[in-house]
Amino acid sequence: MSVKPTIKCNCGQRIISKDVMQTGYYLRLFGPSFVYVKFRCSRCKKLGEQFIKQEDWEDGILKDIPSEVDQAERRKLDVLGPISIHEQIAFHFGLDNTDLLEKLTRQAELQVSGVEDSKDAER
Repeated sequence: MSVKPTIKCNCGQRIISKDVMQTGYYLRLFGPSFVYVKFRCSRCKKLGEQFIKQEDWEDGILKDIPSEVDQAERRKLDVLGPISIHEQIAFHFGLDNTDLLEKLTRQAELQVSGVEDSKDAER
């Protein structure tokens, strides 16, 4: 399983194409060649540079990962605000309640069977 390389600043921010100032190739006669990327971090505004092996390089490295949350969900989450420590504690102790797990399992089974029934109805 290969992991797609990403470029990150020292502050932890992922670098995307709008942050890149310069790219180039560092070719070597022996050993691997590299792609040179010079960037300015959009979070901390510091200059940085990174070398990536040419065989690991692809243009998708610099593309922003699309969010799975649409605008309506984003607004709803913004209204809810961050999760408080009290909510985390309540969730932790809620996990001890085995009835909740059984309810979730039943709901998941119903949803799966509902999807299968709707597929059978379409045929």
